[in-house]
Amino acid sequence: MNKAILDKATNWSNNKYFDAEAKREIQELIDHNNEKELTERFYKNLEFGTGGIRSILGMGINRINKYTIRKATQALASVILNSGTNHKIAISYDSRKFSFEFAQEAASVMAANGIKVYIYKKLNPVCLLSFAIRELNTQAGIMITASHNPPEYNGYKVYWDDGAQVTPPYDQKIIDEYNSAESFEAIKYISFNEAIKTEMIQWIGKEMEDKYFAMLKNTFTNSKMCKEHGEKIKIIYTPIHGTGLIPCTRVLEEMGLTNYKVVPEQAEPDHTFPTVSSPNPENPSAMQMGVDLMRSENADIVMGTDPDTDRLGVAIEHNGELYFPNGNQIGTLMLHYTLTNLKEQKRLPEHAYFMKTIVTTELQTTIADRFNVKTFNTLTGFKWICKKMKELESSNPELKFIFGTEESFGYMTHNFVRDKDGVCAVAIMSEIALWYKLQGMTLMDALNKIYEEYGYSKESLLCLDYKGKEGAEKISRIMSHFRNNITSKLSGIDIIEIEDYQKSETIHCQNLQITKIDLPTSNVLGYKLATGDKLYLRPSGTEPKIKFYIMISESEGTIEKKTQNANIKTDQILNFIKVEAERA
Repeated sequence: MNKAILDKATNWSNNKYFDAEAKREIQELIDHNNEKELTERFYKNLEFGTGGIRSILGMGINRINKYTIRKATQALASVILNSGTNHKIAISYDSRKFSFEFAQEAASVMAANGIKVYIYKKLNPVCLLSFAIRELNTQAGIMITASHNPPEYNGYKVYWDDGAQVTPPYDQKIIDEYNSAESFEAIKYISFNEAIKTEMIQWIGKEMEDKYFAMLKNTFTNSKMCKEHGEKIKIIYTPIHGTGLIPCTRVLEEMGLTNYKVVPEQAEPDHTFPTVSSPNPENPSAMQMGVDLMRSENADIVMGTDPDTDRLGVAIEHNGELYFPNGNQIGTLMLHYTLTNLKEQKRLPEHAYFMKTIVTTELQTTIADRFNVKTFNTLTGFKWICKKMKELESSNPELKFIFGTEESFGYMTHNFVRDKDGVCAVAIMSEIALWYKLQGMTLMDALNKIYEEYGYSKESLLCLDYKGKEGAEKISRIMSHFRNNITSKLSGIDIIEIEDYQKSETIHCQNLQITKIDLPTSNVLGYKLATGDKLYLRPSGTEPKIKFYIMISESEGTIEKKTQNANIKTDQILNFIKVEAERA
């Protein structure tokens, strides 16, 4: 066994700071000479990805446990204390195993550092954490969640004073503090109950939720339609054992969309997620119980949210077939509906803009252009969307935010929280389904109508999983392989431009000119092909996988012909990616 790994493991198992169970778990791995598991747990510290840390539950420095939660919190506390005089933080948590306990651990460390803590009395979604940060004017926020990951995961998202996930320079400052920590014993800590007594920790109650819903009510696009015709749409909703039950059914009730049913087996929070292999509404399997209920109830739509209720998945039937619109399609429906109705109601601001990420369909840009709405593109992740919103509020205050979306099933219809919001997504998606039903149309009818008017697009996502230390090395080799070897053709098609966001430059392949990319650096590669199609690839910031985003556009022929051609192209590029990934 690697000596460095064994030394780290032995130090853990002998450390008096840890409780008996924490030490026993590692000692048993040592006793059984479980080199692979010890390596996974000790070959590195947990790393901050897109806004925080996320990992499998367990003991060790590369696992999520109460000690690494404390360590991350001490790092965040140090940055807060060095960032001014606003020494306050808000905390929320989802339904995962140990989420409430980890939230208490984080609160205890913050309180011990002299930072006032506001923590929700019950589990609540990401949107209510972001809202509380802004309402309470805190310096930062913590959301204990692993979002849509499998049940064995938990995590820790860090938010800053605007209510958005932390971005440079503060993310790097937190990472530096975390990595420079000499020992767990140096972490400041007082008991949760003691901090409650001294009011260094205070509960956030229902009044904060009421404020959020009062503001959300003002954003509904077509309240009159919902109140008058709400009973005509039958909705199935599933929180998939997460935080969504109370807020998402509340928003339906307040809209007047009372003809809904919740999947009973998935209604209550449950950290084992017993009805799904992974609580991710992007996956059709996680929505299957909702589909079954939709069919038995003859309902119109299924909507599902993930454990921290920041993602929305949808299922519908159309002409006897089951469809699961992808995140690009859902976002396109939301954008088109919002702009169409605001224009009809003469409420579309003169200087309106919307936000999307570079890997989100360009069809949305085409739609926005038609309505004279400006599009801003950002790096992948809602934290970049919200960072850009903050910059625009300062530099271009005349601009009015309309909508934000990313392909990974994230949507935001308002600007009083700063992260993707599954509650507002349930609200607008319900409106859209009702609006089209009153016209005798399904959501697939609506999409086809959009394709006919604005052009056809097909987006696909390929995720290749590579777990552990070996997996991380494989992902690095794949990025290097594409960066150094895929430079002229991709799947037999000429490459026109290569966007390297790590170098912040675009290479124009025909004349080899280089132009600057005005976005933060990130390990992302993009290829624009002679056909107008695009491919992006990037390692995930929160999961052990590399993602390939295929973006196909078709302009010739009928919808059926465009679909067929796009499917052929997609399959060709998918096969190309798999072959090249194996070579790396």
